[in-house]
Amino acid sequence: MDLYEYQGKEFFSRYGVPTTQGRLAATVEEAKFYAKEVGFPCVLKAQVHVGGRGKAGGIKIVNDQIEASNAADAILGMTIKGHVVDRIWIEQATQIAKEYYCSFTLDRAERKYLLMLSASGGIDIEEVALTNPKAIIRRHIDPIHGVSEQILAQAVVDAGIDEKAQSQVVESLTKLYKAFVDGDADLVEVNPLVLDTAGKVKVLDAKVTLDDNAAFRHPEWESYFLTVELDHREKIAKELGLTYIGLTGSVGIIANGAGLAMATLDVVNQVGGEAANFLDLGGSASADTMVAALEVINDDDNVRSILVNIFGGIVRCDLVAQGICDALQRVKLKAPLVIRLDGTNADRAYEILRPLTSDALMIETTMLLAASRAVAAANEQRN
Repeated sequence: MDLYEYQGKEFFSRYGVPTTQGRLAATVEEAKFYAKEVGFPCVLKAQVHVGGRGKAGGIKIVNDQIEASNAADAILGMTIKGHVVDRIWIEQATQIAKEYYCSFTLDRAERKYLLMLSASGGIDIEEVALTNPKAIIRRHIDPIHGVSEQILAQAVVDAGIDEKAQSQVVESLTKLYKAFVDGDADLVEVNPLVLDTAGKVKVLDAKVTLDDNAAFRHPEWESYFLTVELDHREKIAKELGLTYIGLTGSVGIIANGAGLAMATLDVVNQVGGEAANFLDLGGSASADTMVAALEVINDDDNVRSILVNIFGGIVRCDLVAQGICDALQRVKLKAPLVIRLDGTNADRAYEILRPLTSDALMIETTMLLAASRAVAAANEQRN
């Protein structure tokens, strides 16, 4: 779950991270009122889940209420990388002496946490990463042993952080690491972490991604979930209790188990196709569950074929096949369906499905063949 900047700052503040305070506005009048309350000069910042707000005109410094009103009118309703701005964060302007970059995230390949730190923060950090990658230092952290102040202090020196800011940056990193670990985050990123002209280090922006699977430990996240942006497919799937992520391809995917679903996406890609979604049925493949899955995928206009890939371990393949048959009586599909079943009672499952086979319903016995058939069907539908 991605947080907005204002939520990220609220999240950081629980762990003592020094952040800039402000107010949230949803209308021009609110922005005008809160700007006066915060004090001039102040900054109006579009709240969206993407970067590049400054370059897109979504961040403006204002000096009075008239400027605040005009800036809010320009920002509210604007689109930044496909995200429509409906809220503005307003905070007092900071006199910046230096901008830094820092983040903690997961390096799944190394099975460790990863600290990234740079003395060259700000709106051009992506360009820095491309043209001068050595300007961003990387330090892996063993999750078992954690990170010491000495390691952070050396990282700060290696990154070239200004000497007068080093101790404060180490302190901020210590608190950000605690927020990352104790707060069950997948990512905490600050760009920029600034040294102001008064010699104080503080967070000027906050990007946080939380691990949804840890929500049971954090009842305070409830307010965050209320603002999560979902497309219409994801909303339907959530209401139906399915694990679903919308993608941009044309082959709809239904699988049981996250690992099998990921493998199915990979195989579809391997044979020249692109998945329209990730959909994991979990341990159930009943008629009701299959109906729900098919309804979600059927609602996606980009889908040109549907691939059902089920491994019958706990659930028997013949019961899955019967569930598919029952589901097809209740859902009128707009795209051809390719089915591959393997595992317990797979032979019996194919006997159940074989009488239904046609150009609209195809069965295959291997994942590779099923994926190839689904991609071919999608291409035919597109043509």
